[in-house]
Amino acid sequence: MRRPLMLLLPLALAACGGSTPPEGAATAPSQAAADAIPDAAPADHAKTLEAYHWRLVDATSSGGARIDTLLDGDGEALQLDFADGGLRVSNACNHMGANVALDDDRLTVDQVISTMMACADAQLTAREREIGQRLPGAHRLALTGGEPPRLTLQLENGDVLVFEGVPTPATRYGGEGETVFLEIAPERVACSHPLIPEQRCLQTREVQYDDEGVRSPGDAEWTPLYQDIEGFTFEDGVRNVVRVQRFDVVNPPADAPSQAYVLDMVVESESVGR
Repeated sequence: MRRPLMLLLPLALAACGGSTPPEGAATAPSQAAADAIPDAAPADHAKTLEAYHWRLVDATSSGGARIDTLLDGDGEALQLDFADGGLRVSNACNHMGANVALDDDRLTVDQVISTMMACADAQLTAREREIGQRLPGAHRLALTGGEPPRLTLQLENGDVLVFEGVPTPATRYGGEGETVFLEIAPERVACSHPLIPEQRCLQTREVQYDDEGVRSPGDAEWTPLYQDIEGFTFEDGVRNVVRVQRFDVVNPPADAPSQAYVLDMVVESESVGR
């Protein structure tokens, strides 16, 4: 059964790709690559794909050679996310995405498109080029259980990519979060915490935007946030507006917050003089 998964992408995207054959390309899968794929998973694993961030842990060519360009680098591993019915690629030079369709054990990926920002890191640029050339096509997909689960893709050219799953915030907290925009003041404030003496909290307030993306007047009052925002790094002297997902925490420990905040994106960032 073919399941089309349509991806909603920002307007500021452009086509990505090229005619240069990717590193390790071959005209047909080798036997070694084919043997590396476990039994195909049932077609109803679309929900499993969307429940995890998939981080690349191994990449081999059709001849069994390690694909260094995809694996090397000092930063985080290349990551796939199946969200909003499509495929997104993170931890390359640009944000990348594609429309995909899942048909039992086959994953069909359309043309990859990406933002067009220049990247000073040559390794990330090479990683983007290599994954952008490999992803389009009809690939064999397999999911295996365990902690962590694994996603294995045998690509049309015979390459084999192996990913480990990290639960998304929605998976960890048992449901979709509420989207909230928070302005974060450029300095922390003293706040009372029963377990942490001399605690200094982020100072935040909710902000609203209209349908055209214009900030609405009448901001809320500043209040201390008695917890950190997952994925956000505070820098003293920098004012930020962030989009976060706010989740309810089921049965939180004593003295722990009943809600969790996870960074979605930084909307504004401004250094504030003192």
